[in-house]
Amino acid sequence: MSKPEIAGKQPLIEVVDPGRYYWCACGKSQRQPYCDGSHIGTGITPVEVEFEETKEVYFCMCKHSKDKPFCDGTHNKM
Repeated sequence: MSKPEIAGKQPLIEVVDPGRYYWCACGKSQRQPYCDGSHIGTGITPVEVEFEETKEVYFCMCKHSKDKPFCDGTHNKM
């Protein structure tokens, strides 16, 4: 398994609608924070997350959060 690439050093704040999403865990997606299939061959798989209501979320962009797919402040230590 390879290490994820850092896509950003700040969380991406987004309002999401109800539904199922696939968060990019490898950092290679061109559609951050969502998976576009760029992880193929990396040994890293996207994280599925489902929201039941519209809400504001802080997606991890450094890809090292312990609370994936959400930001836990790990980017401040990088």
